Amino acid sequence: MARPSRSRRPRALVVVSRFNEAVTRRLLDGARERLDTAGFDHDAVWVPGAFELPLAVHAGLATRRYAIAVALGAVIRGDTPHFEYICAEATRGLGDTALRHSIPVGFGLLTCDTMDQALARAGGDAGNKGSEAAAAAIDTLEAIKGFARRAAR
Repeated sequence: MARPSRSRRPRALVVVSRFNEAVTRRLLDGARERLDTAGFDHDAVWVPGAFELPLAVHAGLATRRYAIAVALGAVIRGDTPHFEYICAEATRGLGDTALRHSIPVGFGLLTCDTMDQALARAGGDAGNKGSEAAAAAIDTLEAIKGFARRAAR
């Protein structure tokens, strides 16, 4: 992890799968751009694959340093059921982590049939899902803050 920031800006954790790095690096670029625009400092942490995303996000959020997290990965369908197991467990784990910590986790795990589909969603014709995942986490944080403000009235 990076050293603690002295900034008063909110901090985001971005956990990125190294598997299919040609795709995930582009997702990371999109997430970083969105976080920078929204005024977030951020730490990027790399893990081996999509299956490792939930545990790394959970460990990062347990430090209480982060206002949001963004999980980025790309799983490409192959000839075996491995795809379904990895996608289902990563999805379940990220959702559980968000609920356990009550901290928004942007879901930027691509689940595609082909590498071309993944690249299209990582800054190609279909946009950048890393940027969209960061935006979803930011928007969810604002919604949660709204609940707290209404409760304080």
